[in-house]
Amino acid sequence: MLGIPKHDPVHALVPHTLEEPLAGAEDGPLAGRSFMVKDLFAIEGRKTGNGNPESYAAATPALATAPAVATLLDAGATLTGITICDEFFYSVLGTNAHYGQPVNPRSGRYVTGGSSCGSAAAVAAQMCDFALGSDTGGSIRVPASFCGLFGLRPTHGRIAMNGVTPMAPSFDTVGVLAADAELFRTVSRLLLQGDGREAPIERLILAKDIVSECEASVDQLVWRTLDALAPALPDVQQADIAGETIVAWRSAFATIQGFEIQSTLLPFVRDNDVELGPGIKERFEIAAGIRPEDAEEARQVRQTVAAHLKSILQPGTAIVLPTTPTQPPERNIPDGASFAEYRTRTLQNTCMAGLAGLPQISVPVGEASGCPAGLSFIGWEGGDEALLDFAVGLSDML
Repeated sequence: MLGIPKHDPVHALVPHTLEEPLAGAEDGPLAGRSFMVKDLFAIEGRKTGNGNPESYAAATPALATAPAVATLLDAGATLTGITICDEFFYSVLGTNAHYGQPVNPRSGRYVTGGSSCGSAAAVAAQMCDFALGSDTGGSIRVPASFCGLFGLRPTHGRIAMNGVTPMAPSFDTVGVLAADAELFRTVSRLLLQGDGREAPIERLILAKDIVSECEASVDQLVWRTLDALAPALPDVQQADIAGETIVAWRSAFATIQGFEIQSTLLPFVRDNDVELGPGIKERFEIAAGIRPEDAEEARQVRQTVAAHLKSILQPGTAIVLPTTPTQPPERNIPDGASFAEYRTRTLQNTCMAGLAGLPQISVPVGEASGCPAGLSFIGWEGGDEALLDFAVGLSDML
């Protein structure tokens, strides 16, 4: 599937996408494969736009290619496109007021999810074999779920972030999207750095408090999936992971994220009076108002959450939960006030891995109310490889 797509049937590509493919090495584990990357990765000699045309216009060409991209090129994969993302990555919806909205190839009535929306759409539409995105608050996991893909958010720091535009550095990760489980594992293992803590997954804990807050169609899919996969799973225990404190967890995540944006993206937006799209503009305004004492209070919550989750997630144990609590919103939903409830509910499912810096994979498990849906597994710190092997083991049954 090499070469530039002759057309873009799902509107996945930015206007400044590659004119010609960037060929990978002739030999390697990914030889003959193609991939695309989100509009935040540095490519030598090219500019990065971060989902905003003013940011692209002001950028200078990169002096070096991001190590994550270079690793894949060295492994033989060919880079064929740059994909649309939510503006400055500040959404999980999959819209962009400047570049348009990618189409969900698996369910065209609904959004792809974001912010790695174009990457997910391109993979689901078979425009490329796999794609890179980033995940801060769910930007890989949500579109993986909505587009029926495998998605990895790694242990924080295990995939190099050099040459990747920072958003909230204490949460930011590079993530992988693929439709094929074996390829998903191969790509992810190539990118992971350092020694993992490998152990077979022998204990699963279903986060019943999170499941109970999901839409009925998602709740029902979880139970059907666990029943269908029972022969391949260890015994599944049920437990409340957060209970009512999940609201405080979600709030702490959003506060820390917004405070860190004050040092990463906000200076450019403010100094250049950037015209932001609806929803994104309001979230930047909220971020600008977060006080240091608010952030410090949120960090204290984060420390408690991380200690709690890490005490549960010893090697060999994983938490199971739906990747998202709802089916995808319809495409015509505005990224504004009516989107707030969807974002809030979604963050309750996605904030845990980020707060504790833990790896999470989303596995495609079927449909809820006619839309793709994913089941997620959160592992222990450094348990990325074990999660990947687990996903491959489940793929035949899925």
